[in-house]
Amino acid sequence: MGSPVQSAKAGKKRHREDDDDVQPATVSTAPPAALDPRGSHKKKRKRTKQIVEDPKDAGKKDGVDESIGKMDGRLLADFFAQQAKRHNSELTTVELDDVYVPEQAFLDTSSWKSPRKLENLAMFLKVYSKKRGNSLSTAPADMGSPHTIVITLAGLRAADITRALRQFQRKDCAVAKLFAKHIKLNEAKEFVKKKRVSIGIGTPVRLNDLASSGELSLKHLKRIVIDGSYVDQKKRGIFDMKDLHLPLLQFLNRADLRDRYTSADDNVEILVF
Repeated sequence: MGSPVQSAKAGKKRHREDDDDVQPATVSTAPPAALDPRGSHKKKRKRTKQIVEDPKDAGKKDGVDESIGKMDGRLLADFFAQQAKRHNSELTTVELDDVYVPEQAFLDTSSWKSPRKLENLAMFLKVYSKKRGNSLSTAPADMGSPHTIVITLAGLRAADITRALRQFQRKDCAVAKLFAKHIKLNEAKEFVKKKRVSIGIGTPVRLNDLASSGELSLKHLKRIVIDGSYVDQKKRGIFDMKDLHLPLLQFLNRADLRDRYTSADDNVEILVF
């Protein structure tokens, strides 16, 4: 008979061998994701969220909202009114009526088939201006009294538009950028006070301020071009921004403009590019 120590060693050896024979039944060889199906669903939902496009961004690609150019005057008037109500839910019905732009104000440009990109803006103006744009390179004799105003959403965009329309500039009349980070309001006032301007480009707030000061005259104005199809990197256009849309409507409904949309003698047209 072996000693107690030998018996103990033999017992321990058998115990280890028994342990080696036991299969770890509770350990799964399945992939980690299968252990927690909830985690798998979360990942799937996250991936789906990344690829689903916001319905409001449908038609917006390559920096252009293609839906804008397809609207005639009636559709544009309805669209402007809907956006005004959406951005300014605090306004009363009477206040919304004060910024309503009638369909007669809009020149129908839905027949334009080229992309509404910057390189086509000059030709767009020529096509939809009387006398095929021959008057675009001239300016009224009065200082700071353009025949065309282009309204856009930011200073950088205003600079790009100014360069795109530079072909209409002459020695005696300017295609003028009226807003930029480095152009203060007083500087813009001084500029239009001393310069004959054929085409002025700016943001809604700046144009309102200049017109209200009296330095920017609207008495010779023939057309207002809204840079409506352009969208920035965040897919936002001028109609999508609350802080710009109401000032835009306020400018379009100025007392010195509103009655002229239906006037035969002193007509002003709104073109949405």
